[in-house]
Amino acid sequence: MSGIPVVALVGRPNVGKSTLFNRMTGSRAALVADRPGLTRDRHYGRARVGDGHCIVIDTGGFEPVAKAGIEYQMARQARQAVLEADVVLFIVDGRQGLTGHDRDIATELRRSARRLLVAVNKTEGMPREQVSAEFHELGLGAPMAVSAAHGDGVRELLEIALEGLMPVAPTPPGADAEADADQGLASGARKGDPSGAERPAATATPGSATDQLPPRRIRVAVVGRPNAGKSTLINTLLGEERLIAFDQPGTTRDAVAIDFERGGRPYTLVDTAGVRRRGKVTDMIEKFSVVKTLQAIEDCNVCVLMLDALEGVAEQDANIAGYILEAGRALVVAVNKWDALPAADRERLKSEFDRKLHFLRFARLHMISARTGLGLGALMRSVDEACAAAFRKLPTPKLTRALHEAVERQQPPRRGPVRPKLRYAHQGGQNPPIVIVHGSSLDHVPETYRRYLETWLREQFSLAGTPLRIEFRSGANPYAAR
Repeated sequence: MSGIPVVALVGRPNVGKSTLFNRMTGSRAALVADRPGLTRDRHYGRARVGDGHCIVIDTGGFEPVAKAGIEYQMARQARQAVLEADVVLFIVDGRQGLTGHDRDIATELRRSARRLLVAVNKTEGMPREQVSAEFHELGLGAPMAVSAAHGDGVRELLEIALEGLMPVAPTPPGADAEADADQGLASGARKGDPSGAERPAATATPGSATDQLPPRRIRVAVVGRPNAGKSTLINTLLGEERLIAFDQPGTTRDAVAIDFERGGRPYTLVDTAGVRRRGKVTDMIEKFSVVKTLQAIEDCNVCVLMLDALEGVAEQDANIAGYILEAGRALVVAVNKWDALPAADRERLKSEFDRKLHFLRFARLHMISARTGLGLGALMRSVDEACAAAFRKLPTPKLTRALHEAVERQQPPRRGPVRPKLRYAHQGGQNPPIVIVHGSSLDHVPETYRRYLETWLREQFSLAGTPLRIEFRSGANPYAAR
């Protein structure tokens, strides 16, 4: 077998599938809590098995008899994972014992799974043979007792599950580093060896090296308020129902990363949970989801801020934009459901955006429909442009020349008898670009003049879509002590 084998974790809610997924992948990618139905979408990650690797799929609680609602959508996700997998690990709860729900799942898996093993979880501190005995009734072979929380028996479980399925060819050099990065993988790449998405370069600090290269694979986080259409946007870009897109706020609870290509360029799309106002977030699970969303913002190269055209621009949209700016991430703004907005209200919404989100004028604004695909081509072109701007190199001679031109057009205002002198500038970092201006009395430069310089430099160096930070450094006055 030449491709990487795929293992799907399937079972009823709250049997420990996400905990086992995190244990196998050596990550904390899947949200874990002692509450049924926490995982909903499919999560993909890599696990090391000896000298090789496999892809592990985490799924939500499987309800085979569900015919509608969110449970039906979760069941569809689980069924798709079973179809993609070379081997299915049917996870059951050793402390609760065999249930009728387990029997229903076993009946369906017996028909659809290529290869099937039963893993009895939560068996720490219990006699393994005794706790596994009743699951022989399922007729799916000898059950294996494991503890996802403590790691007992997990390695043996994977080795037995993948026996005869591992690639014969040796692992190529550098694969170990790739395996350590937990990335979501698109379902279409099941039989290939999909490369993990590159992590964005850390935000540079003043004085650090400025030779960072743009990432080969652009990591794009789609963020916004609940029910803005984030999952629908990603599904439309992928051309399949990869994520649960349900007309109910709070459907997405975790950050799900998916690799795909568009126009020959690789991307990683990250679907995130909707972020509500802090005062409305009281549930612990929702708090965890918000933390995952903020982590996705920190880890991405470009953020797509989704607004709901039917709901207008809310204060929370500005708060989310503030998180993105604080992280220094490149930004594209997408106003979704534009096709459903009456023509008479469109100018009003544009005016509302200019008024409430005036600090985002550096970002490209796109009117889209995630459901129909309206405007998505232009949106992705702006994503490419924003990422390139975030990593753009600004040569010192050109920066200094642009600075002098800006001062000739408009000098900084006097502060008493002193007028600040701006002598030269150089780049202090990338992602976002940092421009360091040197001169004298620069602590007297007002904020309005800083904004003027920022606008001027954006125009000169085509820095649309990325925050730009300007820092002033004044030289020491040799006569100050006299």
